[in-house]
Amino acid sequence: VTLVVHDWGGPIGLGAALGDLERFARVVLLNTAAFRSSRMPWRIRVCRTPVLGPLAVRGLNAFCRAALWMAVAHHDRMTPPVRAGLLAPYDSWAHRIAVQRFVDDIPLKFSHPSYQTLAAIETNLSRLQWLPVQMIWGMRDWCFSPYFLERWLDVLPGAEVHRLADVGHYVVEDAPVRVVQLIERFIAAHPVAPIEQGQTNA
Repeated sequence: VTLVVHDWGGPIGLGAALGDLERFARVVLLNTAAFRSSRMPWRIRVCRTPVLGPLAVRGLNAFCRAALWMAVAHHDRMTPPVRAGLLAPYDSWAHRIAVQRFVDDIPLKFSHPSYQTLAAIETNLSRLQWLPVQMIWGMRDWCFSPYFLERWLDVLPGAEVHRLADVGHYVVEDAPVRVVQLIERFIAAHPVAPIEQGQTNA
């Protein structure tokens, strides 16, 4: 498996990978984290405010609507069809519950239900150094800022790194051609040996 993760995909995908690492051949990280941090932008914090947060996130769809502007650097790419597509899954109070939950699920305190899970993932991140790792980072991301990239490099100093100076949080939306080309070259540079006939992991 080539694992490509972004944002919440980091802890979710890497948590899965670290549980069965032999199935994974390469890892690509796009503006994400999988370690504990006390850094949280005020724009995220306000969404966690009791009463006000759910009213904004689930009632007004404020989080998703704001992201159409705040998460990109190339606003010309947010054409009406693209905007409509990004908003389409979140068309009602009920359908916005996942957005509220992922905001609430950021563990800042030891008492948070997800804290120990994230801590366990963080403890095992160094195991990824045995795999080829590529980091493609939008340097204009106000959420997963360059600080998070440097944190990753502390753990995985041998990773291949591409800093995209003109790209925001929605890395693929801002630079789709560049991102695809970088990943394709990365995969080609780290081929997987074919499994011999009859060989299994059973």
